[in-house]
Amino acid sequence: MFENLQIFRMSESMARHASQRQTVIAENMANADTPGFKARDIIPFPDAYDGSASSYGARATRASHLNGSVQDQGGYEPFQDRNMWTSPNGNSVSLEQQVLKSVEVQQQHSQALSIYRSALSIMRTSIGRR
Repeated sequence: MFENLQIFRMSESMARHASQRQTVIAENMANADTPGFKARDIIPFPDAYDGSASSYGARATRASHLNGSVQDQGGYEPFQDRNMWTSPNGNSVSLEQQVLKSVEVQQQHSQALSIYRSALSIMRTSIGRR
């Protein structure tokens, strides 16, 4: 029932986006000393979210996965970060920037949970449960 309501789909998508972005940031930080590694990121949530039920649902990753239909990866697809700074060994990861991005992601995830909790509270109030 709840998965059909737009507010719940949006909060779920926002939490999934935050999770995926945190994964990319963690990979960047893990490769901070790897020569030639280029920092990556994913597109911002407002650009990635289209409001459809399949925005951040299950994704097929190969032809035999999920009934043989490979879907577009949408906001999940990491892209190379356009950082102007590069170390002499060709690495473009700035740990300070990655930490700031990680804080942004944590705030986005907290916001998604707050939206979900508020919507759930409104639903409970509307049906007479507290």
